[in-house]
Amino acid sequence: MSKVSAGFVAVIGAPNAGKSTLVNALVGQKVAIVSPKAQTTRARLMGIAIDASAQILLVDTPGIFQPRRRLDRAMVAAAWTGAKDADLILLVIDAAAGVTSEVERIIGSMGERQQPLFLALNKVDLLKKEKLLSLSAELMAQLNPEKLFMISATQGDGVADLKRALAGAMPAGPWLYPEDEVSDATDRMIAAELTREQIVNQLHQELPYATAVETETWEDRPDGSTAIRQQVLVERDSQKAIVIGKGGRRLKEIGAAARAEMAQHLGRPVHLFLHVKVNPRWDEDRGLYREIGLEWAD
Repeated sequence: MSKVSAGFVAVIGAPNAGKSTLVNALVGQKVAIVSPKAQTTRARLMGIAIDASAQILLVDTPGIFQPRRRLDRAMVAAAWTGAKDADLILLVIDAAAGVTSEVERIIGSMGERQQPLFLALNKVDLLKKEKLLSLSAELMAQLNPEKLFMISATQGDGVADLKRALAGAMPAGPWLYPEDEVSDATDRMIAAELTREQIVNQLHQELPYATAVETETWEDRPDGSTAIRQQVLVERDSQKAIVIGKGGRRLKEIGAAARAEMAQHLGRPVHLFLHVKVNPRWDEDRGLYREIGLEWAD
């Protein structure tokens, strides 16, 4: 039998590079919420991928961007902490977007790394071959990574090769989680993220990142179902009206879609109760930071 290995991989990159989609593809099921909107990931959720005798602990970090408020600072700090503590850094770059100012900022910080670096150019299916070759040559010269991968996380192209290479780079040692675990996130945390995913995806540009979801109560009932009560926090009354929608329709649609995702995740029926609360300073609540797995950032 081959030697057992396990290690941490920090998946970093600019917002909307496709990090969460890639983590889900490597794990083989959904562990991180996905949205076409940037800065969707807030918590440092970990997906656990297995390849042969290797356990790959993928730290799906928030996108690295220019922080403007406390929540932003906490998210960026979480991303860099994830990178510092990892055995390997996997930098994901949106090939179609190219070298943006955010990517340049990340590249500028990469010189201080101690760990091996793998570079994944994502969304290569959206780019012409000549441009892709030029971009990869430019980034290879700037970053000098151990390995370069050209992938499409949504299509699955190149993901198996990347997974094999990550497995081969993991240090020898015992597995850190049971074989059947796919994430270190609690069910409460995932439930809150699944509701927030629906808010982000259904409200598009109408509601920016002024929302949070908190799981208030969780009851496993004798009939095998689970009752979950959550509050959706917004900053203004006008935002509350948007989330609730005309006659409560939008909140019902968000709840129905989130409930279906939760039932699939938990493998049992879910009763979901949502209410919307206005709190202009919700992002100053230390308890909420703990709930979503972020450190309080001064």
